[in-house]
Amino acid sequence: MLVVHSTLVIEPSSAGIAGPALSSRGRELVNSPSMPPYLVEHFSRIDDAWDRDRNPNGYVAMCMAENMLVWDLLEPKMAASRDVPARVIAYDDMTGSESFRRALARFLERNVAGRSFEPEQVMTLAGSGAVLEILFYAIADPGDGVLIPTPSYFGFWPDLETRDELHAIEVHTSSETGFHLTTDLLDAAVDKADRPVAALLFTSPDNPTGRVHPADHLDSIIAWTEERGIHLVLDELFALSVFDGSPFISGASRRPKLGDRIHLVWAFSKDFAVSGLRCGVLVSENQGVLKAVETLSNWAAVSGDTQYMLEQLICDDAWVEGFMQENRRRLGKAHTQVTDALTAAAIPHLPGQAGFFLLCDMRPFMREITWQAEEELWGWLLETANVNLTPGSDCHIGEPGFMRLVFPSGPTPAVVAGVERMGRALASRRVA
Repeated sequence: MLVVHSTLVIEPSSAGIAGPALSSRGRELVNSPSMPPYLVEHFSRIDDAWDRDRNPNGYVAMCMAENMLVWDLLEPKMAASRDVPARVIAYDDMTGSESFRRALARFLERNVAGRSFEPEQVMTLAGSGAVLEILFYAIADPGDGVLIPTPSYFGFWPDLETRDELHAIEVHTSSETGFHLTTDLLDAAVDKADRPVAALLFTSPDNPTGRVHPADHLDSIIAWTEERGIHLVLDELFALSVFDGSPFISGASRRPKLGDRIHLVWAFSKDFAVSGLRCGVLVSENQGVLKAVETLSNWAAVSGDTQYMLEQLICDDAWVEGFMQENRRRLGKAHTQVTDALTAAAIPHLPGQAGFFLLCDMRPFMREITWQAEEELWGWLLETANVNLTPGSDCHIGEPGFMRLVFPSGPTPAVVAGVERMGRALASRRVA
């Protein structure tokens, strides 16, 4: 028996003695690491978190895609929504209660999509990962390819490949263009694919670049998928987290109808900073997709209690508007303070416009630009500076040397202190 980053690995010769008998797919799951090393390290260190007075050398997490800046705004509102009616503890529609879906349709029209939907076209499941897995189960066959522009969110790969048995086709963008996606890159990826391509998974605002895609770029992407006759899945989880004043434009607003091949995914986890509540949202006009998702929703339903509380939040227009404005202000302030610290520490970076991220260019601190050197540098920073970034390899970037930094993953003074530590440590490694 081997242990790799605290994940049990069963060698084929020992599978029969490793507890209860497993199916071949069960063994495959056990043998597949459940999370990347940076997350394993994070959960092993969170009890040693930085504190200015009590633990100034403590661990600084800059790898978790969470917004920890707005709990003081959420706590009183969530507490005020706990007068729970008896109906929420009973069975209900597994894709969301009728009142919640009606409230969501109104909320999305006002704040995200910029256009109206019928409540029947809006479904909720236990997080955006569940939405993606079940949606792709309905629109693609095992072995099909799904285009994913990179750099990207690492979770898309397990979402699509673990149970759906799809194949993520990476569409690598280049640092020389600021990681800009073009239809030429999409064409090349399809032409090289060794399997049918069923869909494009497109993220806006982007994770991890923090880019907000303008209308003309969205139009070109939508037109390209229409010409190719493939599905377009719009991941818009950071729609309300644009902090630089740029307008967010939903891909759903670029057509009078979504039709059968455009689908919108949103969630409360990022824009409302409640990732632990697990409530993702799917919008589709494809009746077959909606029926298929409904059939699988029993295994991914959002609790009635969670639905009730979130419904109270989004139905209070004044509170939502105030929360969004303050959240954007705090994200922008944190981004400025962290990028100022990076500049002072002489760490090159690509500033963001939205979301929780920016990319650090770590190539000046690598003696060779290889994946092995990137992994070594990530581990060295973890042990030397007690800071945890997301390695570029886990963002599926097409070139070594970049790492994702999550700037609201903790109190801003903690993140700034972590950047300062990195700067002091990296000063001895600069090679370019």
